[in-house]
Amino acid sequence: MTVDEYLAWARDVPGRHELIDGEIYAISPEAAGHAKAKYAVQTALLNGIRNRKLPCHMLPDGMTVRVGQSTAFEPDALVYCGQELAQSAVEVPAPVIVVEVLSPSTGRYDATAKLVGYFKLPSVAHYLIVDPGEPLVIHHARGNGSDILTRIVTEGVIKLDPPGLAVALADIYGA
Repeated sequence: MTVDEYLAWARDVPGRHELIDGEIYAISPEAAGHAKAKYAVQTALLNGIRNRKLPCHMLPDGMTVRVGQSTAFEPDALVYCGQELAQSAVEVPAPVIVVEVLSPSTGRYDATAKLVGYFKLPSVAHYLIVDPGEPLVIHHARGNGSDILTRIVTEGVIKLDPPGLAVALADIYGA
């Protein structure tokens, strides 16, 4: 199945899914810790955009990011900049920041295939992998050329430039 076929199919099907190499996979229900961490990251990104008055937008899970002809992911949060998408949009063509919150069933995939997939998109500058159980964010950032720089952040602030915002771990995990 192609991404276009998947998006047409998904409009009429309840639940959340991802398309990986042409195969549809259902996204499992979330545990409370996962949902709480996801909401905290979404809120921190939105507040960062608003505080800096950036021409960017945060969208929560539910939006599709196409990373190939037959692969599309649904990150837990994302940021894109520029003109706001149409109300009917289901796909974000040029995310700048993508976020996945770890879960037991997808953690390995988030750290491998999604890392490679997201950075296939020239627009992606940052990929955050958030641990819901402890203050730990793995920050992958686009470097020079094909370099991807990785930081393991357990305290302080994550600078996300571009687009020019910062997220404090305390905003995700509490003081």
